[in-house]
Amino acid sequence: MSNAPHIEVRNLTLGYGDFVVQRGLDFAVNQGGIFVVMGGNGCGKTTLMRSLVGLQAPLAGTVLYGGEDFWAAPDQEQRRLKRRLGILFQGGALWSSLTLAENVALPIAETTGLPPGQVGEIVAFKLALVGLAGFEDFYPSELSGGMKKRAGLARAMALDPDILVVDEPSSGLDPLTARRLDELIVELRDSLGTTVVVVTHDLASILAIGDNSVYLDADTHTMIATGHPREALNNGDAKVRHFLTRGES
Repeated sequence: MSNAPHIEVRNLTLGYGDFVVQRGLDFAVNQGGIFVVMGGNGCGKTTLMRSLVGLQAPLAGTVLYGGEDFWAAPDQEQRRLKRRLGILFQGGALWSSLTLAENVALPIAETTGLPPGQVGEIVAFKLALVGLAGFEDFYPSELSGGMKKRAGLARAMALDPDILVVDEPSSGLDPLTARRLDELIVELRDSLGTTVVVVTHDLASILAIGDNSVYLDADTHTMIATGHPREALNNGDAKVRHFLTRGES
């Protein structure tokens, strides 16, 4: 099992009732990699993300974590596997009525049963990790978009997950803030050894941080394996090259 990919998707079919969004998805995410799921609007990126993190069962196929079949596992085992995951949702998904410290503390307090003082120490460390030391008592409404994303990242990392799933990290951010968030994701991967799956259509992010990728094609409802995005830019499938060069003359 130690040689198994950190995440493996086998012949996955996603959809709603009789409507198939994507079929025949096959890919592996290696330990410590930054794997990009890319594609245009409506191709099924978010549906795939929901299936990867246990929010939506696939119509068919398998999602393996370290060789363990998530969707075939009993509820208790699914809960154990979910605790290995940290999720940064597109909007940050912070509780507006809670301070940053309370937002980050919530999953720690609910899951670990640690005393408040120890929880506070962990919260301060996680916020410092994303550059938000000193902002413990701020509310989400008092933060910029980039700070909200970083706060969401701190909460996603609260329980030291070995897999981080990030949905559209650059959405709603200016290019400079988006680049800084990309750099932070890479720093966390490098310092903590976290495996990262990024769901995005942002070209700058794809080319800056991805070391492996798949392209979800909305026309054929299946994936195009693309490998390293920079290689795909030069030598990949024509449809993927077009996607990665859109807007250029």
